[in-house]
Amino acid sequence: MQKQELISISNEMCKELLKIIDTEENITREKVANLFFESAEIIMSIKEEEISEEGFTRSLFSNAYKDIATKSINSYASTNKTIDKLAKLHEDTLSECHEEHIDLPELTTKFDEIQVHMSHEVKKANTIITELISQVRTLEKKSNLDPLTKIYNRRALSTYLDKACSNKKLPYKFYLLMLDIDDFKVVNDKFGHVTGDKVLIFVANILRKTLREGDKIFRYGGEEFTIILNRIDDKHCKLIVNRLLELIRSNNLIYKSNSLNITMSIGVSEYITGDVPDTLVSRADKALYQAKSNGKNQMCGLV
Repeated sequence: MQKQELISISNEMCKELLKIIDTEENITREKVANLFFESAEIIMSIKEEEISEEGFTRSLFSNAYKDIATKSINSYASTNKTIDKLAKLHEDTLSECHEEHIDLPELTTKFDEIQVHMSHEVKKANTIITELISQVRTLEKKSNLDPLTKIYNRRALSTYLDKACSNKKLPYKFYLLMLDIDDFKVVNDKFGHVTGDKVLIFVANILRKTLREGDKIFRYGGEEFTIILNRIDDKHCKLIVNRLLELIRSNNLIYKSNSLNITMSIGVSEYITGDVPDTLVSRADKALYQAKSNGKNQMCGLV
């Protein structure tokens, strides 16, 4: 990536961040820091071949969710205006009841018309909102980031492994780690799913702060994470895995006066020439299962 392209991306990122910060009513230091982190994740996910000199950086940081929210607000605003008009018509119709003589057939007809219009507007609004929800889900599927933990998701892992395994002359070794939070269901059942989400974020932050810049972290699904350790040998891989186990078990999460001691089990698989993503993941998954069977809070797959 050329220097000028990086400058262009940085300029667009700052413009977009300033817009967001300016429109936020309760902006905090944590929110600003999180915005910068998410922007950095976007930059790191850009492929070299996707960079073009015109147009790309302008659209890179445009918030598709913000566009959808705007559509939703505009839709409801339009619907509310129409319903206000119908309510006024309803009020005028009721006022006719104060007249000495009431034309019942005509009054019934007017109420029927109001009901039809009301039903039409509500149905139209529901249709629009359903379409907007569908758009949000599509965006989430296309995104490479897990919305909860802000690390890469399983889709990004699939793309990464497809590319790595297709390189028949990979000039370095790498290892795939499958991590699973021990007794996560107990946490959810005892403290609730909100606490469970906090645990996932807690673990993701430890992994992010501990690993090297060239390593990759993914949320595989549920309470499972996947890590790719690049350019490393057996000895140093084992050191890193043991360090992760120690950091997670020694750092308690405090949430709503509850002190939670979290441990993880880890399965390790080394990439072997000829591996496809499924074989690499399968070996790590079997090693993870062995770590669970051996009593949890440990690693299997490396001697």
